[in-house]
Amino acid sequence: MKFKLIVLLNLIIYGITFSQTKVGSTAAPFLNIGIGPRAIGMGGGFAATANDVTALYWNPAGISRTEYNEAIFSHTRWFADITFNWAGAKINLGDYGAVGLSLTYLDYGKMEVTTLREQDGTGEFFSAKDMSLALSYAYNLTDRFSIGGSVKYINQSIWNSSADAVAFDLGTLFYSEIFNMRIAATISNFGTDMKLSGKDLLVLYDVDPNIYGNNDQILANLRTDAYPLPLLFRVGVAMDVVNTPMHKITLGVDALHPNDNSESLNIGGEYVFNNFISLRAGYKNLFLKNSQEGLTLGIGVKYDFSEGYGFSFDYAYQEFGILKNTQHLAISVRF
Repeated sequence: MKFKLIVLLNLIIYGITFSQTKVGSTAAPFLNIGIGPRAIGMGGGFAATANDVTALYWNPAGISRTEYNEAIFSHTRWFADITFNWAGAKINLGDYGAVGLSLTYLDYGKMEVTTLREQDGTGEFFSAKDMSLALSYAYNLTDRFSIGGSVKYINQSIWNSSADAVAFDLGTLFYSEIFNMRIAATISNFGTDMKLSGKDLLVLYDVDPNIYGNNDQILANLRTDAYPLPLLFRVGVAMDVVNTPMHKITLGVDALHPNDNSESLNIGGEYVFNNFISLRAGYKNLFLKNSQEGLTLGIGVKYDFSEGYGFSFDYAYQEFGILKNTQHLAISVRF
């Protein structure tokens, strides 16, 4: 019965994914930026591990697999003075599952306004921001199988124009009896299209410039196209190849099928010594042509004041080809 349920859920996810696959550009690409130095250090092969608060992003089904509560703040210095922040918290409800709340915020910084006449700048400045707020819930259907989902409000804004969308994430996580292998499947960003609107799109228009004396100051609104969200289907497999009180080695692989790019693999691993210090390495976008992402490295320190109470500090380095690299920092508390 459990096996049939797993197969049914995966078929539903596959059906939704392939029925919505589109070729071309998508809106809100920031939704595909990886979250958390731990998962990034492991190359993004994290969907089937997903055993901390960052599971809110990678696989919401994972938040019900831990008994403690946790909160995290993650900061990334992106390219061209762009800052990327993510904060999340999850609360375990015991037999009722777990709930979580997360906020993603990408700030492009201030930019000077230029026009054809004033190409050196008008003295005005504008800004652009992306934001996503998600509410998540997960439940353990059995001692080996969990399901979870998130509902997200997404907003992109540039100067006085913005676009909004609502999207859903769905994840499953199964602990098999074969070498304690974990199997995950997720679908992310299944939602409405995004279309810009705002007063920046208002223009004065002359309906017929060949007619003298008519009203040449008619207020009009420029029509913009609607773009789909970056729908992503992910299947992950992970296993603890070594698991002793002093040493733990975890390996993970995620296969990605996006609607705006080709398929690829994320692979990575983590070594934990005495449940205190962690070393991580991985590789992103394996087999993806023209990708600038690649090698990832990370380190983490975990300290427990008592059972269920403590903090963690994590750092990750990610290669980005001609864009050099990005640095990721995060601090989390367990309570």
